[in-house]
Amino acid sequence: MQNARDVQNEVHYYERLKVIFLGATFFSIIGSYTIIKELKDSLFMNIVGGKEYIPFAKLLMIVGLIPIVLCYSKMVDQVKRYQLLCLFSCLYSFVGFACAGVVAYYGVGVENTSNSLIYWIFGWIYYFFVESFSPFVLSVFWAFLSTIITPESAKRNYGTLISYSKVGGMVTAGIAWFLLAQNDGHYGFGMSDTSAHLFLMIMSSTLLLTVPLIIIRMMRVIPGRFLHGYEAAYQFEKQQSRSGDEAETGIWTGLKYLIRYPYAFGIFCVIFFYEIVNAVLSYMRLAVAQENSGGNVSGASCFLFKIVFITHFFGWVISALGTRAIVTRFGERLSLMVMPVVIGILLVYLILSSSPYALIAAFVALRAIYYAFNQPITEILYIPTVKAMKFKSKAWIDTFGKKLARGVGSSFNIVVSHLGTVASGIFQSFFLTGIIGCWLVIAYFLGRKYQRAVKRGEVIGSDEVETSSHIAQS
Repeated sequence: MQNARDVQNEVHYYERLKVIFLGATFFSIIGSYTIIKELKDSLFMNIVGGKEYIPFAKLLMIVGLIPIVLCYSKMVDQVKRYQLLCLFSCLYSFVGFACAGVVAYYGVGVENTSNSLIYWIFGWIYYFFVESFSPFVLSVFWAFLSTIITPESAKRNYGTLISYSKVGGMVTAGIAWFLLAQNDGHYGFGMSDTSAHLFLMIMSSTLLLTVPLIIIRMMRVIPGRFLHGYEAAYQFEKQQSRSGDEAETGIWTGLKYLIRYPYAFGIFCVIFFYEIVNAVLSYMRLAVAQENSGGNVSGASCFLFKIVFITHFFGWVISALGTRAIVTRFGERLSLMVMPVVIGILLVYLILSSSPYALIAAFVALRAIYYAFNQPITEILYIPTVKAMKFKSKAWIDTFGKKLARGVGSSFNIVVSHLGTVASGIFQSFFLTGIIGCWLVIAYFLGRKYQRAVKRGEVIGSDEVETSSHIAQS
């Protein structure tokens, strides 16, 4: 009896330790991403020529990221999962330092007002770099997380992990807000626009460079038996490794799983619907940022960081107090349906109040609830799946799916910009209402499939591997 208690205490100890390491990692990733994500829009608008180019940039990202996804899919077959996260963290950190060097040396996008083609190209390159951060750093972290955490532990601890990330976002957004606000004369020390942006870019890359240090330390401190995650998936992959089966390798495997399995396609749809709504509101937010920028890049950046700080704060409150309680009380199926209901309420709110402040409030609520609550619920869905679906299909969803959704949202913004006020309001209402309806239906069935799989100990996607193995043997 004593031995059983000792074993249980050991399990709890290493679970808490794992949450601390993963929380620190998440803190660094979101802290880093918060900075470059907001600088991306303000620098791009200043270099390229305004927010009007952003919809076209998002459309180009759809095509531009596909070759990287194919290379990434090949790497998944050859590199260990934690090494993949370390590799991409280092790569994006070094590229970030290089971009900071360009801004420091030439003042591109900040104090430099030249219309040189080289500077214009740099604006597009930096935008591409930041847009690819989420699918190849943040998404790899979530994919790695889904392989070392159980469904029960995810339900208990995902809220805590999100709260770590929100603190990271608040810290870096708060520092950025403070530094850029002083350029308007609110504070006593003078820092040029270039120096402020350079400091923030260096801080972002430095934070990201801590990720491999934390992950490598975690892998050395925590015994391997506590890093299995969903046991059914672990045992299945272990069996596949022993048999030497190579059926699920290849650069197109992720796309094949996405098309073949309604479960994977359902995850695609849930993320697709959110990103469309996010693209619409985000574009409208940039118009407000430009109006409040005072005609300079620091003014626009400062406004954006103020908004993202508030977003992270409310996200922290939700993740610390509500995420675990709601998921425990209602389960994954009903929890997945919360976000479309919230968007419906926000839509009604925007219809009744068309002021810029109402738009910002809706944007903050949308982002805070999604990242603090809906995203961790969506990421839990990957736990009972095979490796190819966790990493490769997820890569397609988080690159092609998200960028396609943003492209659709951007196209929608282009169309709406040519309509009158009344017509655009009616068009937006019907468009978003249709998205909410489809989202609710898919979320319900997706949550039901997840709960059944976990209850029965199933591994979603395993039948594809087994079928391919039998074909190869015959």
